[in-house]
Amino acid sequence: MKLKLEISPDLVALMRAEIAAGEKAVSAAMRAAGADLKSAWRGQITGAGLGTRLGNSIRLATWPKSSDSLNAAALVWSNAPVIIGAHDTGPLIRSRDGFWLAIPTPAAGNSVKGGRITPAEWERRTGLRLRFIYRRRGPSLLVAEGRLNSKGRAVASKSRTGRGVATVPIFLLVPQVRLRKRLDLARDAERAAEGVPGMIVANWAAGKP
Repeated sequence: MKLKLEISPDLVALMRAEIAAGEKAVSAAMRAAGADLKSAWRGQITGAGLGTRLGNSIRLATWPKSSDSLNAAALVWSNAPVIIGAHDTGPLIRSRDGFWLAIPTPAAGNSVKGGRITPAEWERRTGLRLRFIYRRRGPSLLVAEGRLNSKGRAVASKSRTGRGVATVPIFLLVPQVRLRKRLDLARDAERAAEGVPGMIVANWAAGKP
């Protein structure tokens, strides 16, 4: 007696197809989750009034880049981690030298490099000297003798008689300041992670032969 056993369909082929479907499902889910998180973080940053430039510092990379894998992964990060981290945690900021933090008033203007101007740069740019005024209540001041131009910036007076010259507060001096928390990146990251299993299952079911 001769017996012949045949298994139909081919189990090996079925397993290979199942693994391929799983690889596609996991990779697609990670790409979608990464893209959603990048979009959510950028939306948070621009919505908080921090600008599109800082929002565009959020980047996304997925692995593998040119194939599918059950171990696919996505990484979302910022090219400006210090700035993003500060707005995400709301830290207490103190002066590096232990004295004062100089907060520019509107009369100080902006730095030529962009961002917040320093007292040293302000003196170099205007040619005016800053004078310290201590106040027991409220922030102390750095002031200058000058005038305000049409843009509200303090500049040197050209008047020989002293007409229009005033003592203008240029910087507020405080020992420390707490940066207001404006972002909650962990919230969006947790939401993206929680959605991954469901996306894998949906993609896997849709990709089965």
